[in-house]
Amino acid sequence: MNLETPAAAPPSLVYELPSILERLDLARLFPKRQPLEVELGCGDASFLAEYARRHPEKNFIGVERLLGRIRKLDKKGRRLGLTNLRGVRIENSYFLEWLLPAHAADAVHVYFPDPWPKQKHRRHRLINERFPEIAHTALQPGGRVFLRTDDADYFAQMQAVFTANPRFREIETPTELTDLLTDFEAEFNAQGIPTRRAAYESLPPD
Repeated sequence: MNLETPAAAPPSLVYELPSILERLDLARLFPKRQPLEVELGCGDASFLAEYARRHPEKNFIGVERLLGRIRKLDKKGRRLGLTNLRGVRIENSYFLEWLLPAHAADAVHVYFPDPWPKQKHRRHRLINERFPEIAHTALQPGGRVFLRTDDADYFAQMQAVFTANPRFREIETPTELTDLLTDFEAEFNAQGIPTRRAAYESLPPD
């Protein structure tokens, strides 16, 4: 009788934070040191897993607060055999400001964040007056922020806070990104709801 040892399951892609008070040691997350991109609010990882598959020369972190969603990132990434993708379960704003090392990222993606449409709740929006400064600290010079939303009012706020910040200049979103949809985006577009996009490049200090 020929008994074969079952193949070991690939390790989880969800990184368990050893501390929420110390910044990440990126060398512990990935087997190779490569340019890093971060998606804040990665949903079911439809976008990020496919983007990571297409770019093995980069590392990617998906940030999500909800356990079910971060598990989907893990499942999709392992199914694709990705070693350049990790998920972190924590609040997006906290991760960007307090856990990501300064100037560690080449790009930050924020797609369809909660619009908090009621006037009294808008203070909870991720993209607010402070966000460009926090993103500038997280990005390398020349790093980019890519934004998408279906909400016209939130989009106007996104444009306003970045236009007002002299550390960024507006750029075009690459075609590769516009062609790669998120799960929410595919649903919205199928209902005839258009995607509003903007992109900004971090400028070096004067």
